[in-house]
Amino acid sequence: MTSVLSLIACFWVFVITVVLIVVGLLTRLSFCKSVVINSYFCDHGQIYRMACNDYKPTYYFSWFLVVLILWLPFTFILFTYSCIGYALSKVATVHERVKAFKTCTAHLSLVVIYFVPILVTFTLGSQIPPNARILNLSLTSVFPPMLNPIIYVLQTQEIKESMKKRLKFRKKSQITVKREIMK
Repeated sequence: MTSVLSLIACFWVFVITVVLIVVGLLTRLSFCKSVVINSYFCDHGQIYRMACNDYKPTYYFSWFLVVLILWLPFTFILFTYSCIGYALSKVATVHERVKAFKTCTAHLSLVVIYFVPILVTFTLGSQIPPNARILNLSLTSVFPPMLNPIIYVLQTQEIKESMKKRLKFRKKSQITVKREIMK
């Protein structure tokens, strides 16, 4: 229990330290253009466009954070799944491989749906128009939580059978309607 609390405390200290550094670096910027930010997320990339003085320290620190918080976990997840894929290639039967692969694809698809828009948004930075940034970050906030239950529920065999029965019933009723129309 204490190791979990220590882990939580370390993450809180890390986040608070990062936020304090970012705010400290952003307060040294001066602005001579419009101060209207076309964003509603914590996206300080928009602030760079408005700064008149040198923003290199803030820019480099933000790149460090993008690598540390986004690219490092994403790379670790992909490395882990490549190791899982290698281990699956050693499994004896094809049926076992397919079953394990189906289990992994649900999680991996959610990881990709979450990470790819964020990585594109924060890696390309100012090359992306503000409205596209807002759209990417909005979809990243909405789609993974929305799709998570759907993807994992569809992994359940009972749900699959229920969906197959409904689709077969619907197909039969459409065929019946078409026959009645043709008469």
